Order: sequence, then structure tokens, then C-alpha cells
Amino acid sequence: QVQLVESGGGLVQAGGSLRLSCAASGRTFSNYAMGWFRQAPGKEREFVAALSRTGGVTYYADSVKGRFTISRDSAKNSLYLQMNSLKPEDTAVYYCTAGRLARTMGTIPPEYWGQGTQVTVSS
Repeated sequence: QVQLVESGGGLVQAGGSLRLSCAASGRTFSNYAMGWFRQAPGKEREFVAALSRTGGVTYYADSVKGRFTISRDSAKNSLYLQMNSLKPEDTAVYYCTAGRLARTMGTIPPEYWGQGTQVTVSS
């Protein structure tokens, strides 16, 4: 069982930065691959990034490569998404997720989801 709580969303201007955080439950945090998804109004849910269980391998959607960085701090049971050079099309609710494999997170829905945090980027 994993419980996930996102924070750090907000309103920023295009070109700005935000850092999202995800607090995960307990000492089993290191047993899961972690990721971020997002969903904009009227659009399909979209994979953003994933991180392997050990933290050694990352995966990114083409739309965010070079701008976003996923990381984890296992000692703090926390996951992060550093978002730079934000664009209006990045506006969405962002969800923290936990699953079995980072390399398949974009095609196989993760098992655990947080409630989401709103990110709004103004033009």
C-alpha cells in the first residue's frame, strides 16, 4: 500500500519554473518505481516522467525532455519534479504515481495515484 500527496503547484508565467513534491507513505517507498502524469482540461491523461526503483534510470515524455527533471529522496520518502522553461501547454493537473516498472509506466497505468496539484502557466 502506498499513499501519495502532491504539493508545489501554482501559477507562473511562461518561461518560469516550479518544483513539485510528492510525499509517499512509509518505509516501502523504495519498493516502487515513481512517476508523474498530467491531465489538461479536455485532454487525455499524459505520461510526463518516471524514475526507477533504485533512482538510477529516468524516462521522459518528448514534450518535456530538457526542461523537466524527476528525482527522488528515499530517505525522505519524497519524489520531485523540477519544471523549467514552462510553457502554457504545460498547464494541467499533475499527479504523482507509484508502480512496478519505470520503463513501462507510460503504457501500463501505475497502481497508485495521488490527488493531483494544479499547475497553471500564463502566456
